[in-house]
Amino acid sequence: MTNHDEAAAVRPLTLAWVSRHLEDGERIVGIEVLRGGITAEMRRLTISMRDGGTRDLVLRTFVEVEHAEDWLSREAGALTLLTGTGVPAPGLVAVDPTAAHCEHPSLLMTHLAGRTVLDDEGLETRLPLLARQLVAIHALRPAERPRGYVALTTADTVVVPKGADAAAWAAAIDVIRRPAPPYEGRFLHRDFQPGNVLFAVPPPRPAGVRITAVVDWAKTSWGPADLDVAHCSANLALLHGPAWGLRFTEAYEEVGGVLAAAASERLYWQVRDALALSEEVQLVARPWREAGRTELTTRAVEQRLDAYVTTLMNAPG
Repeated sequence: MTNHDEAAAVRPLTLAWVSRHLEDGERIVGIEVLRGGITAEMRRLTISMRDGGTRDLVLRTFVEVEHAEDWLSREAGALTLLTGTGVPAPGLVAVDPTAAHCEHPSLLMTHLAGRTVLDDEGLETRLPLLARQLVAIHALRPAERPRGYVALTTADTVVVPKGADAAAWAAAIDVIRRPAPPYEGRFLHRDFQPGNVLFAVPPPRPAGVRITAVVDWAKTSWGPADLDVAHCSANLALLHGPAWGLRFTEAYEEVGGVLAAAASERLYWQVRDALALSEEVQLVARPWREAGRTELTTRAVEQRLDAYVTTLMNAPG
């Protein structure tokens, strides 16, 4: 087995559980740690097949995570639902949400080609692809709806960044003190953002970029399309600058997405998700730096969040 040191980090019971879900004659011959996750340990497992070839699976493990059972059960349900829908998502192989067989709650799924792309370069091309993919997700009408969305923040838990525009933040916090506006429910990814989308980027022709997979379905929910759009917009604003957060909302509508008609209702969802990020700036920024965006220090991301919230509150309408 290759990468022996990393393989040792996969616990014996978990390796045995994975082996029981392989085909006859298959075995694990390599394990590689995948970077970029915030809450889960991710590993790519290389599987030797009977015909001499190899295939890859992905092992997702939650270690000492409070909501592991809920998230893995929800993800397993989502991956099952997405099979055959045209939305590019991993296929479910096995799940152990209660750690009945593994040392920790785990999920085994197929591996899809592609990589996350977090660079500023080429964003103009990727943005409509992201928007179109999210519209397709929201168009799903499952026979059984997932549970309702979780707001992730309250007016009393928002963390105002040091040096932020106090008036803008106070006004934004007042916005989310109001009751949530009425909405037409949609199937939500609930963490749709560039870090959870894989792309194929042909080296000679960057314009030929395409989405190969959407991953991390652990927070699948039912709620307003505005909330998914607001979440991706806020992440784009922190990654690339506030203008790109606003641009994604426009792109979503340009490819057929439907958002709240009233500006006040749109603002509610935009502000709610932006303020939710204020509570986890350090967690959000760390995988971006690990992926090469070293300039995105916690402080730099806080400043972009302040600029985005201020832009939202000062926008006309």
